[in-house]
Amino acid sequence: MRRIMLWVTALCLLFGLASCDTGEPSAPPVASSPAVQPAPGKHRLTLDHDGVTRRYRVHAPTGYDRATPVPLVIALHPYPGEGLGLSQMIGLDDKAERENFLVAYPDGVNGGFNALVCCGSADDVGFLRALTEHLVDAWGVDPDRVYLTGISNGGDLSFRAAVEATGVFAAIGAVSGGYIGASAAKTDYVPRSPVSVITFIGGQDRYAERFRTGVAAWRERLRCVPATPPPAPVAEAITLTRTRCADGSDVDVYVLDRMGHSWPGAKTGSIAAPEAGLVATDLLWEFFAAHPRLS
Repeated sequence: MRRIMLWVTALCLLFGLASCDTGEPSAPPVASSPAVQPAPGKHRLTLDHDGVTRRYRVHAPTGYDRATPVPLVIALHPYPGEGLGLSQMIGLDDKAERENFLVAYPDGVNGGFNALVCCGSADDVGFLRALTEHLVDAWGVDPDRVYLTGISNGGDLSFRAAVEATGVFAAIGAVSGGYIGASAAKTDYVPRSPVSVITFIGGQDRYAERFRTGVAAWRERLRCVPATPPPAPVAEAITLTRTRCADGSDVDVYVLDRMGHSWPGAKTGSIAAPEAGLVATDLLWEFFAAHPRLS
């Protein structure tokens, strides 16, 4: 029986029969983007960019309709990691179901993204631009409501893409990631079109000072001033500062004094912080929904 099963499996591989059923459990097939019809559900897809076949996941909510423009949130994992792990940790798919937006989870090459201080050499900014263009063209994404979020290495790349992918992202959300490194030290390394920012910094994070210094430089370079009236207190040991920049963008910074290098409010995962005192996923979407792309 085992020999028969192996023979059937070999035929499936030889002839590319995606629907072959050997009776044994297997991972869902990875389909290329052009072969997949946009529809509600979870999809494992690929996109060729810069000579590399890049993998990503899409969650389309139950209410998704290709004919109706829909917001997009691209979510970037930490290093080392992959999109599946991030999707299971942060609860963004559930949020998308309630608020009717699309979520994409790219996989970094060898588990990482080429961000501001690490991790790799791939053209990840170009890939994010190409991925966005594909989802706008094929999946009906509203180009004025495209957002980028990420944690750690993914948070760093969010800042890099905000600067280098001019006009693509309306807003970014960096969680335990920052505007750091040699590029960020240059005074002219800023977005050429408005990009609003929400970021979450753990006071116990070993990178906390660098993240604070980076966002302070961002605000200074974009001539941001404190919002009026100031935001209400959030919770014990959590502060929120809110500024409006000269180009019309907003910058909201949450500092959670007792948190480390984590995603606030995430319930599972090695870098989840379920007792952080707020839920970053909820606040991210609230911020994104209020910040379409500025002309």
